Amino acid sequence: MPLTRHPVAKNKPMSVPIRQLDSTDADFNAKLLAVLAFEASEDEAIDRAAAAILADVKARGDAAVLEYTNKFDRLSATSMAALEIPRADLQAALDGLPEAQRMALQAAAQRVRAYHERQKIECGSDGFTFTEADGTVLGQKVTPLDKVGIYVPGGKAAYPSSVLMNAIPAKVAGVAEVIMVVPTPDGVKNPLVLAAAQIAGVDRVFTIGGAQAVGALAYGTATIPQVDKIVGPGNAYVAAAKRRVFGLVGIDMIAGPSEILVLADGSTDPDWVAMDLFSQAEHDELAQSILVCPDAAYLQRVRESVDRLIDGMPRRDVIRTSLTNRGAMVKVRDMDEACAIANLIAAEHLEISALEPNRWADKIRHAGAMFLGRYSSESLGDYCAGPNHVLPTSRTARFSSPLGVYDFQKRSSIIHVSEDGAQSLGKVAAALAYGEGLQAHARSAELRLK
Repeated sequence: MPLTRHPVAKNKPMSVPIRQLDSTDADFNAKLLAVLAFEASEDEAIDRAAAAILADVKARGDAAVLEYTNKFDRLSATSMAALEIPRADLQAALDGLPEAQRMALQAAAQRVRAYHERQKIECGSDGFTFTEADGTVLGQKVTPLDKVGIYVPGGKAAYPSSVLMNAIPAKVAGVAEVIMVVPTPDGVKNPLVLAAAQIAGVDRVFTIGGAQAVGALAYGTATIPQVDKIVGPGNAYVAAAKRRVFGLVGIDMIAGPSEILVLADGSTDPDWVAMDLFSQAEHDELAQSILVCPDAAYLQRVRESVDRLIDGMPRRDVIRTSLTNRGAMVKVRDMDEACAIANLIAAEHLEISALEPNRWADKIRHAGAMFLGRYSSESLGDYCAGPNHVLPTSRTARFSSPLGVYDFQKRSSIIHVSEDGAQSLGKVAAALAYGEGLQAHARSAELRLK
């Protein structure tokens, strides 16, 4: 939908034409699904370009990575060694930050680490075993991945928070080597990103990005070791490359645009809710912000707050386009219906801005992260609350989870059959194997029978 501009009187704020939906309308479900509809349209040209870069990196290794990095980031590096940032530079970046920034970064890292340490304990990080009556031991062993690559965007914006959220749970899980890639167009290195890498315990940092960085991590080169898994957000070329290397290495997810769903009972300052909607809309024009509330008068007050506050936002054009094209305000019968709609939407970020947030949270089955109560703004989760901000988007919270320690671990089954156990299990296995026509399987079990 194109951006609609309306003539307005002087000094009167321009209204933002956010869709208004009502759950009592006969075609409500169709309208809601139309608002939610988003397909990460795979541009064939982008996919072909990413495939060509990956093939070149696989064939030529460092030489191809160096060539593409110089081309796309406007650098003039003569060797791959010039693209690796020494650990001393990371420490220097941390030491050189203004005190307020350094303390904020360290406080955020401490909270993220503390949360994921607790997550590791609750997940039962060492696995389990149990012994049956005949002496057979069964169980599960949990081990960390050996090497993980984290992709950190470095083009239009820099995200030190992404460094913390991707690297810290990997290190808490016990990953031996975390390798970070971050593009540095025109050679500009962001000190906050480098400082975050130092705090998070990143082992090696390379100033490369794009599909060539994904290829280097997936295939390995003379300089960059092959990793077991690649995590972190990137542009369309990065997403296309991650799709293509999945299977050779693991990936976290293919993330869509950021999204927020606010369930409000009308008790929160409408300016707060308007700004919460802005907080996602300012990411990009495809981001989605939806407000659901049973109080029509409150929805109108939030709409008035949006119109009054938007011109004070530096990214107001992005916010306006996002809210116009993909935003919505939904009038529902009651908060129970609001929760049912929330489960249908399965939002990345769900704010329950209500007097009894836990009452409604109990009814939620699908959400990437839940922010309960009027003081729990989604922005706190992005930076410093502790839980991971890498979350499932585009309704994938129906079957996916936030990035966590478990994403950097794998599980091996333990089967230690006793002699007595082999007698009973062998007969069962042989009968089934003969039924499947696999005689060697059956005989393998039968040879162990007394």
